[in-house]
Amino acid sequence: MLYSLYNIDNAGTDIRSVRRPEHRAYLARYAEQIAFAGPLLAADDVTPTGSLLVMEFASRDAVDEFIANEPYAVAGLYASISVRPFTNLWPQKVGFPA
Repeated sequence: MLYSLYNIDNAGTDIRSVRRPEHRAYLARYAEQIAFAGPLLAADDVTPTGSLLVMEFASRDAVDEFIANEPYAVAGLYASISVRPFTNLWPQKVGFPA
């Protein structure tokens, strides 16, 4: 099943920049499960304010295990994490690398 992970950052922290290499290495371990992933941006279209991931997991317990070990989450970057099952009903045309 696909799950969306909508994560909002705590304001005023540099955790994202400090932990980015560790975060990216962790995500690379799950590359085959990632439908899409990237930062949520502020109104300036540049400043990260959170993360959006849509990933395939066997169960909600597997999602929780992923989050429990995710470097940004472990470091306390996120003020909130919202997880919801997701069904993709639209063919991907825009915003995805070729």
